[in-house]
Amino acid sequence: MKNTLTECPVCDHPLTVTRLTCDNCSTNIEGSFSTSVGQFTKLSPEQANFALTFIRCEGRLNRMEDELNMSYPTLRNRLVEVIRTLGFEPGKDEQSIRLTNDDRAKILDDMSEGRITYHEARKLLAGEE
Repeated sequence: MKNTLTECPVCDHPLTVTRLTCDNCSTNIEGSFSTSVGQFTKLSPEQANFALTFIRCEGRLNRMEDELNMSYPTLRNRLVEVIRTLGFEPGKDEQSIRLTNDDRAKILDDMSEGRITYHEARKLLAGEE
């Protein structure tokens, strides 16, 4: 899989597409079109293949172990690399303050006693305010 050229090879400035052509009927459309097609254009061909395999395996690294003949730690490292290339930091979105078992039990007790609704309990258990 080849990545689309999105930056000038001389100055690294974003490129603009100015002409689109239909290979079937030879219709030409001229204008100014962005080459930005999403975050996935940032991935190398190897990373894109990994991401496709990850999706095909429904995110199950244990299935990917056999398919790619790689160990779980290697797959996990590759996944972290893809996540970072896409501009995210693994674990950053996770709750900074974890609920204790006692906190969870109190939320569930409050819900069962009618002090809070199911939706309120769900938000609290998910760490939402």
